[in-house]
Amino acid sequence: MFSTPNWKYCCCGGNFNCFMGNSCRGSNKGDLYNDDDNRPEDISSKLSSTTTSRPTCSNNPPPKPLVPEQSTKQALVIDNHSADISSNQQGNIMKHGNDDQTYYVMGHKTPNIRDLYTLGPKLGQGQFGTTHLCTELSTGIQYACKSISKRKLVAKEDVDDVRREIQIMYHLAGHKNIVAIQGAYEDSLYVHIVMELCSGGELFDRIIQRGHYTERKAAELTKIIVGVVEACHSLGVMHRDLKPENFLLVNKDDDFSLKAIDFGLSVFFKPGQVFTDVVGSPYYVAPEVLNKKYGPEADVWTAGVILYILLSGVPPFWAETQQGIFDAVLKGFIDFSSDPWPLISDSAKDLIRKMLCSQPSERLTAHEVLCHPWICKNGVAPDRALDPAVLLVLNNSRR
Repeated sequence: MFSTPNWKYCCCGGNFNCFMGNSCRGSNKGDLYNDDDNRPEDISSKLSSTTTSRPTCSNNPPPKPLVPEQSTKQALVIDNHSADISSNQQGNIMKHGNDDQTYYVMGHKTPNIRDLYTLGPKLGQGQFGTTHLCTELSTGIQYACKSISKRKLVAKEDVDDVRREIQIMYHLAGHKNIVAIQGAYEDSLYVHIVMELCSGGELFDRIIQRGHYTERKAAELTKIIVGVVEACHSLGVMHRDLKPENFLLVNKDDDFSLKAIDFGLSVFFKPGQVFTDVVGSPYYVAPEVLNKKYGPEADVWTAGVILYILLSGVPPFWAETQQGIFDAVLKGFIDFSSDPWPLISDSAKDLIRKMLCSQPSERLTAHEVLCHPWICKNGVAPDRALDPAVLLVLNNSRR
C-alpha cells in the first residue's frame, strides 16, 4: 500500500501522480512486483499514469513538475496517559462489544475525546479519516486531531498499522524534531490521535518564502532531517516514508522548529532484520526496497534524495512513467552535470554520492552523514546563494 500525503495507513489506490510522492505499501505477495527478476513489473494498468518532462534549472521558466494532490499541511499528535498499549493487550485488538459490534483497535477502552477536547475546523481529508483542529478544554491549547475511521480498517494489517503508529510515536516522544503525541482516544466509530499542531507549513513552502537560499541553509535543514533518522534508528525504528511534506514547521518564522510527522508506515526493527514489504514513495524509494530485501539503510537513501532536491529543486531519479522511475532508481545514475550542479560544492556532491550508494552495506549510516564535513558543525557548506531557478522549480512543484 502506498498511502496519501501527510498521513496514510493503507493503499492510495495506486495513485503515484506526484512529484513529492504519494506513499504506498506494496503487497509482499508480489502483486505489484515481479518476483522472477526481483524488479518492478509494468504496473501501469493498476496505477494512474504520469507524463511530464523533467524540470531544469535554466534561465527560462522550467516546466511544471509532477505534484501531489495537496492534503493537510498540519501536523498530527498523542499523550502518554491515555493511549499506552501494553504487550498483554496486543492480542485484544479486535475485542467486540455486546451492543453495536464495537471493537477496540487500541485494545482497551479510553476516555471520551469530547470530554477533553473541542473539535474544530477540518484541516485535511484523507482516505482513512479527517484531521481537525482541536482545543483542549482544560488549557485552551490547540492541537491537531487525526480521526481514523474504524469502518475503513477492514484488514487486521490496517488495525496493526494504526496501533503500531501510536506505539512508535510514544516510543520517539521527547525528540525536539519529532511531532509530539498528546493523546489517543477511541470510540465506536473512530480512533482519534491528538498531536502537536504544526501551523508553520511545509518545509519547501518556507524555503520559497525566504527568497534567499544557500548551501549552508540546505546543510542545516539536512542535519535536522538526518538527525531524526539517526534518532529513529538508535531507538530501533525505521521510518520508511521520509519525504519533504512529512516535515512541517511549528512556527513559520523558525526554520529550526521543523518536525517529522506521519509514522504510519514506520516499523520497529532489530539489527540484521530484513524487510520484504514494498513501502514508500516512488521518487524516494531505495533500490533495495524495490528488490524486497532491505533494512534501515533505506532511510538514509531517502534522506539523500531529499538533499538532492534541496539543492536542485528536482529529484535525482526522474522519468515520465512510474515504471521509468523505478528503473532509474535501480540504475542509480546521479546527474551532476546539469544546472545548477556545476555551481554546487564538491563536498555536497560527495555526500550525496555516499548517501545514494546503491549498495546498502557501503552507504553511510545516519551518524556518518552527520559527521560529514559538508554537514557537521562549522562545516564546509558555502554560504553562497543558490541559483534562483532552484526556488522557481520548487515553487512550481508546490502548485
